[in-house]
Amino acid sequence: MDFKTKHSLGQNFLKDITIIDKIVNSVNVNSDDKILEIGPGIGYLTKELKKFNVDLTAFEIDLDTKEYLSKLEDDKTKIIYEDFLKINLNDYFNSTDNIHVIANIPYYITTPIIEHVINSNLNILDMTLMVQKEVANRLTASPCNKEYGYISVYLNYYYDLKKIIDVPRKCFNPIPNVDSAVIQLVRHNKYKIDNEEQFFNFVSDAFKMKRKNLRNNLCNYNLNKINEVLKKHNMDLTNRAEQLSIDIFIELYYSIF
Repeated sequence: MDFKTKHSLGQNFLKDITIIDKIVNSVNVNSDDKILEIGPGIGYLTKELKKFNVDLTAFEIDLDTKEYLSKLEDDKTKIIYEDFLKINLNDYFNSTDNIHVIANIPYYITTPIIEHVINSNLNILDMTLMVQKEVANRLTASPCNKEYGYISVYLNYYYDLKKIIDVPRKCFNPIPNVDSAVIQLVRHNKYKIDNEEQFFNFVSDAFKMKRKNLRNNLCNYNLNKINEVLKKHNMDLTNRAEQLSIDIFIELYYSIF
């Protein structure tokens, strides 16, 4: 590869075809679905995604990739050279579109990219993402795991999460300093809270000091009502937020609002 990668953009291109195949095969794409790719780089993954023969829109910030990506464009494949975090996804997709998000995203903006997709309120069926292995562990963590935190609850509200495969650093060019993993987020409709912002602020407060218990972190809320709910789950205010499932958080929220 003679392309000069840019460290400032977090460019590490996945070159291992076995891993690429696993990513592609993990997504169930129907003929009328659409694919949104983030950060196609020079098109290793894009080339394989084209085999689905559906509308594919890829967002790439680096104009220097154009000589590689332009060869992949046709009536179904479009490359948009914009900063993904600054675009309005509703300008490119309709609310009725069934969309699969697939991306090898720069590690330093993993969470902002996921939030940007969620906040678009489009019909995102699933997201299949290559992320730093440590980030993957945090995003997919379950209660009572030290990696479990606010972002875990936030994502569980919208998606069922699972890890697809661990990816050694040698599978990239250039080789990064960390290992990676592919995770998949499949949309569900289990929860519907009218004031989601208020709910997530409450969850954020519960985690604001990770080593503190609920009594300390939620001292500005009605602790008596919170404790009543906790007792039903054999817990009390000495427990920490990392021990609570999203269902318990929702139950707590409704007890005080």
